[in-house]
Amino acid sequence: MTMHDCDLMVCLGARFDDRITGRLNGFSPNSRKIHVDIDPSSINKNVRVDLPIIGDVGRILEDMVRLWRALPNKPEKSETADWWAQINRWRARKSFSYKNSNDVIMPQYALERIYAATKDRKTFITTEVGQHQMWAAQFLGFEEPNRWMTSGGLGTMGYGLPAALGVQVAHPDALVIDIAGDASIQMCIQEMSCAIQYGLPVKIFILNNQYMGMVRQWQQLLHGNRLSNSYTEAMPDFVKLAEAYGAVGMYCDDPKELDDKIAEMIEVKRPVIFDCRVANLANCFPMIPSGKAHNEMLLPDEATDEAVANAIDAKGRQLV
Repeated sequence: MTMHDCDLMVCLGARFDDRITGRLNGFSPNSRKIHVDIDPSSINKNVRVDLPIIGDVGRILEDMVRLWRALPNKPEKSETADWWAQINRWRARKSFSYKNSNDVIMPQYALERIYAATKDRKTFITTEVGQHQMWAAQFLGFEEPNRWMTSGGLGTMGYGLPAALGVQVAHPDALVIDIAGDASIQMCIQEMSCAIQYGLPVKIFILNNQYMGMVRQWQQLLHGNRLSNSYTEAMPDFVKLAEAYGAVGMYCDDPKELDDKIAEMIEVKRPVIFDCRVANLANCFPMIPSGKAHNEMLLPDEATDEAVANAIDAKGRQLV
């Protein structure tokens, strides 16, 4: 919302792909844009900018800060008081809210418990691709740089386990957790043999909902619940699979047992595959439907049947 309504946008190395912009003609339509990028071909490729700057972002930021500090007259805080009041109203919205359960593990809750158990440790998080990736970004706090390895908008299912192995080699004394989905983890599951061979005690925490969750969410909410190739009945037994590789397999489907089992996973000094069975149909919000702008996102408290039915038009459907 801030990007959509700002006066000036400073973009540092942004590719301006559709995951960043939403509908192009609705992307921050009234702002002036400064785009800093080391690659000249990225300038004006998707979004027209007012001031292109080509170069190393570190050096350019140093120059920008130096020039800002040298300004003879700094803006008064009162000049932006209304703007900050509006930002704080947006921040007050519970855009990550979810309804917890005593009977089934909600994926958001599982990640909150992972964070609570790891926030005081030297922890590195990798992810696969899907809903679990989005929830990890929302519910795991990252207070230090270079602790979060994810493929971003590239959508590379299978990225998380090989990335975790590399991180564990680089930081042998650290806790390395791959937050995974039951579909993505099977893209590179054979790399468990590498973890065993080289004694890399990575933890694979699978939010197992038996769906390709992100695909299922789009099909459910925006395509009349017409599901196509997004449900998996032939899932492996991940505990047995872990044991077949010589790793440790763990299973949990009860919220009351989750904390103890996460603690056990952390203390094991061997590779672990943790099969965490979560609510099958949990959805990830906020969500920007195809063909919509940033200010047309769906929030949890707005995702009524009527709102969802009107969330995507014919042109938007052509994009997915």
